[in-house]
Amino acid sequence: MTEQQKILTTNFGAPVNDDQNSMTAGNPGPILMQDVHLLEKLGHFDRERIPERVVHAKGAGAYGYFEVTHDVTQYTRAKFLSEVGKKTELFIRLSTVGGERGSADAERDPRGFAIKFYTEEGNYDLVGNNTPIFFIRDPLKFPDFIHTQKRHPVTNLKDPDMFWDFLSLTPESIHQVTFLFSDRGTPRSFRHMHGFSSHTYMWYNDENDYFWVKYHFKTEQGIQNLTREEADRMKSVDPDHATRDLHQAIESGEYPSWRLEVQIMTPKQAESYRFDPFDITKVWPHADFPPITVGRMVLNRNPLNYFAEVEQSAFSPANFVPGIGPSPDKMLQGRLFSYHDTHLHRLGPNFHLLPVNAPKACAAHNYQRDGFMSFGATSGGYPNYYPNSFSGPAPDAKAGEPARNISGLAARQPYTHPNDDFVQAGDIYRKVLTDTDKTNLIGNIVSHLGNAQKRIQLRQTAIFYKADSDYGRRVAEGLGLNVNDVVALAAMSQEERVNATQENI
Repeated sequence: MTEQQKILTTNFGAPVNDDQNSMTAGNPGPILMQDVHLLEKLGHFDRERIPERVVHAKGAGAYGYFEVTHDVTQYTRAKFLSEVGKKTELFIRLSTVGGERGSADAERDPRGFAIKFYTEEGNYDLVGNNTPIFFIRDPLKFPDFIHTQKRHPVTNLKDPDMFWDFLSLTPESIHQVTFLFSDRGTPRSFRHMHGFSSHTYMWYNDENDYFWVKYHFKTEQGIQNLTREEADRMKSVDPDHATRDLHQAIESGEYPSWRLEVQIMTPKQAESYRFDPFDITKVWPHADFPPITVGRMVLNRNPLNYFAEVEQSAFSPANFVPGIGPSPDKMLQGRLFSYHDTHLHRLGPNFHLLPVNAPKACAAHNYQRDGFMSFGATSGGYPNYYPNSFSGPAPDAKAGEPARNISGLAARQPYTHPNDDFVQAGDIYRKVLTDTDKTNLIGNIVSHLGNAQKRIQLRQTAIFYKADSDYGRRVAEGLGLNVNDVVALAAMSQEERVNATQENI
């Protein structure tokens, strides 16, 4: 530190002679309005907090790199994936989803897994979770879903009736609910969990051939989870345990890493696949589309300032680079708008100029100007309009993605794909979970669902039964419900099931 850096100054560089005593008229006072240092300090303090994220409010971040280990140029022309051995700097934010900034890291919740790749063609943001699926498939339901996971508008308490009422009325959620209430709903740390794109994306190559793709980041530390009892204890012992673990691991040189694998589906295969490839409540079974290895992600540097680099980091799935684009996934389409929009609310119209969000391997050139917190020489010497005859930046026709045929009626259309919402949840229960996993899953559900009204318990348990009869029976027995009532409800349509349980109000 230089001698000049050792001198305390105002925000505008003027030296401060005393930082312990306010300027007053006499002793003890009153304080003088001319104490500009005091006014500046209090004014900044009053504005230190920005609105927290509506979801993913609490998180940890780190810098690292992605290295390509396998050739995928037949599928994508993205330059950061163009050659084996190529490394790209990145920033990642790992988070819980439903809780506030002060919530515990051990809460039962999905975990956010958002990565910002600083590529030479601009920033590429991959926004995912530690789950390969999600609760709903249409963004029109998203605000309602999140409301049920937050606090009751009257009591300001988390409400099991809200939580389970929505889920029991939304059968498409059963796959994610099964994942969430397994022990994978309480990872031991951010380092010991997988990350998934969940959404389907498009990759396209130099010939403009395109493919559908799903991303899987597999932890090289191995999967480790907390049981319900361990998670409950951790909430009181160290509510910030995952945040602490990530920082300490990197600080000590124990750099966490993940192997990136992708599943590839051709447009032809998508036309007749047994599951809707763009339905985020479904996975593509590995037997149908075996994952191929792409590269490796390593986290090796902690942020120096949490607020500047983690709290103000902003990710959007709309940030693509040439070679990668969106799919018709409805939830993804909604998020293309919503993520950018929420950053404008939280951070202002120039959030992209903040160092953690700004491109690093290239420069940004466009005609957006001004607004709150505009800083830096972003305009260069060119005008603020296009077209112009002063050599300002112009579009590059080669940057576009392949054209695709789109047809159909413009209307609010129900989901009609010929498969149900219970097959894959049942497969997890029957084929993936061990006997211990099943016991823990049932115990976790019973512990939480048992706090909801009986009519909601019956409706939700019938959905478990539709996924697998043993699954539903064990939940019913754990809740003390009549199994025959559950079986009868499971045989009904969703509308009949709702009507039948409404009569019990």
